[in-house]
Formats: sequence, structure tokens, C-alpha cells
Amino acid sequence: MSRVVILGGGESGTGAAVLAKTKGYDVFLSDCNMLTEEARQILEKWKITYEEGKHSAESIINADLVIKSPGIPDDVPMVVRIIEKGIPVISEIEFAGKFDSSVKICITGSNGKTTTSSIIYFLMKKAGLNVGLAGNIGLSYAYQVATTKRDYYVIELSSFQLDGMYDFKADIAVLLNITPDHLDRYGNEIGSYIKAKFRITQNMSSSDCFIFCADDQITISHLEKIILQAKKLPFSQIQKVEEGAFIEDDQMFVHYQEKEYSMFLRELSLQGKHNVYNSMAAAITGKILNIDNSILKESLSSFTGVEHRMEKVLKVKNVLYINDSKGTNVNSTWYALESVAAPVVWIAGGKDKGNDYSPLFELVKEKVRAIICLGKDNKKLHTVFEEMVEEMYDTSSAEEAVKKAYEITRPGDTVLLSPACASFDLFKNYEERGKLFKEAVQKL
Repeated sequence: MSRVVILGGGESGTGAAVLAKTKGYDVFLSDCNMLTEEARQILEKWKITYEEGKHSAESIINADLVIKSPGIPDDVPMVVRIIEKGIPVISEIEFAGKFDSSVKICITGSNGKTTTSSIIYFLMKKAGLNVGLAGNIGLSYAYQVATTKRDYYVIELSSFQLDGMYDFKADIAVLLNITPDHLDRYGNEIGSYIKAKFRITQNMSSSDCFIFCADDQITISHLEKIILQAKKLPFSQIQKVEEGAFIEDDQMFVHYQEKEYSMFLRELSLQGKHNVYNSMAAAITGKILNIDNSILKESLSSFTGVEHRMEKVLKVKNVLYINDSKGTNVNSTWYALESVAAPVVWIAGGKDKGNDYSPLFELVKEKVRAIICLGKDNKKLHTVFEEMVEEMYDTSSAEEAVKKAYEITRPGDTVLLSPACASFDLFKNYEERGKLFKEAVQKL
């Protein structure tokens, strides 16, 4: 019996452990942090051996295979030892893919992947398809493969998940955009990050489809350098395309083989330039899957959005509070600021990932009246933005940030939480940051 060791006991790790157990492997899970009560209950229910608060080398480096959670970098000492020993290290997605024969629609990109994955899942459910939502969103893919049978999966993939994928193959791959993000994990090398994103296309054949943004220069320049078997389907807001999607006369047009679809941009439930891109990618996917135009229209005009992504929380004394906690990089925050009317009180900060804030300068000068920093170390934000805004403050909790915003706002302002940084200095994740922000707003 092969021994499988799982590193990390979050959603992804516990799911991989359950799948490995159902397939008859000798399974051991190790997490250097303490597990949640929910994770312990799952592991005990499935009689899976585990440890928490440490990594015991003797129980780990006798593995035949290691499944590593995406949040663990390759350069941590235990992973270095595993690799030196020649033990294969893969991701949960790679492992689960070996046991799953469903049609896989995989989505990646620096921004918009959760929204696009959610729209595609929403329209497939509306079409009555037996579909699961997995990856960086929804339940663990491995757990679903272990416990349910799906005809389709919509899988959101981060670059960290893609790093640990080798034989896995997408039937439909969507690459939304590539902007500098997570460069701290890639030795500050944008080239390494681009290659990680393009792993979504590996192993694709001529019967598969690759959907990509023709307006994204980084994507296009890398695409010209690689050989790709899959059918290429671009989407663009700038130029007409033969197959794929484009904009003309305030309408979105989609062509795939002999199939066509169009709708007015004003009919889309999600507005803003970035959401038009997300809707185009989803519409192309719908046509590939032969989903009826009436269902496409109904879905794209009624989808209500994703929690923590430009989520309107409440209006208090004629001040609108928006939760964009999922805005964890500069490009994402650019879209958020671009879509909000001035004046803005911007709540920013957290764990900086080697950010270059210069793309935000024009928008900040034009729209932002005050910045409230929410993080342990805000020096860089002060250095970069202090001269551009009237007021700047430091806070160390969501509640404190909201209270400060309430004190300084004027009627007609918008308070925008769009941090442009990771959440891990003060919060478990961006969801917790967004949840605490919303709770603090609701207490005003």
C-alpha cells in the first residue's frame, strides 16, 4: 500500500486526505499550525491519522507521495527535505484529477477568476447540468471527487495550485489576465509567475478550448512563444475577433463555430470594464457547452456577484461602504477605484507582496480624499501616497478602520475597503477581513 502524506490541514488538505483514504492509501496529514475543529472532525470521521502544531520528519519523509497545500512555499525546510529525498510533491487538484473523468472548466488569472468561475457555475446550474464548483472556491475538489459524482467541474486555480500540477488537463481553460502578483513567491520574477499561470494550458489537445484576453499584452506576448494544441478563443473590448467575443455598439457579440450570442452591455448584471471581460469569458464557455442563448441571457443579467468583491454593504448618513476585501493586488484595486465615483475614503494595506503602486497614482490623485491604512506595517503606503491625499491614518483592526472612516467621511463619500495587499498580517484570510469589515459597518 502506498503511503500518502498531506502537508496542510485546510480545506484542500483535508479533502485530499479523504480522497486518498477512499482510494486505499496509507494516509497521514501534518499541519504545523493547529487544525480547526471542523478539520479534526472530518479526519476522525474518516479515521485518518494526523498531527498538528508540528511537522515530524520521521512520519513524513517515508512517504511515496506528498500532497502539499497551495499556501506552503517550496522553500520551507520540510518541503526542501522532501524534494531532496526525491519524493514527488503535487497539489490536491493534480491528485484529484487522477480519479475524475468529468469535463473540467478551469479558470485562472491575476484578477476576476472567482467572479468568472461563479458566473460559469451559475449559468451551468441554470442549464440543469450536474456541475461542481471547486479549487480556490467552493468545497475542496478532492473531497467532492471522493464523495459525489459530477459530469462537470468549474475549477478556479491560483498560480500556487498550478505550480503543483503536471498531468492534469483542462477541457476548457480560461486565462483572464496576468498582472504582477505574488512575486514574493516567485523570486520577484514576473517570468516565473507568467509560466505558472500558463500551466493551465498544459496537456491540452486540439479538441480542447483555450479562452484568453486579447487585450492583455503579457498574455499575448507569452502566447506567441509557446506551442498550444487547443483551439484559441480570444475576447476583446478593443478589436473584432472571428471566434470568441468582442464589443461593438455597446453590445457583446460571441461566436463559436456556427453558434452566436449577443446582448447589450447595459443588460449585464455586473457593470464595469473588468466585469465585461469576466462576462465575455463566461459567455464563450456557455457557447462551447452548447448552453441555450435564453439561459445565457437570464444568467448574465441576474448574477448578483461574489462576496468580498465590490460588495455594497450599507449606506450610512449618505456614505456608501463597499467591501472589496478580495482586492489583494494593485491591479484588482485599480479596477475597484476606477469603478467608484469620487470622493473616496480608501481603506488599504496588509501584507505587501512586493507591490508597485504606480498604476494607482492617477486614480488616487483624482478620486481619493483620505487613506486609512489597515495593517501591521504601513510605512510603504505612507511613503508612496502621503503627498497625494489630504488625510492619512493608521489602524490595526477592521473595527478601528471603520470607526475612523465614520469620523472623517462627508455626505456623498464612498468608503472603499480594497486593500491591494494580502490579509495575513492581521487576519486569517481575505474572507475574515471582509466579514469583520461588514460587521463593523453594520454596527454604525
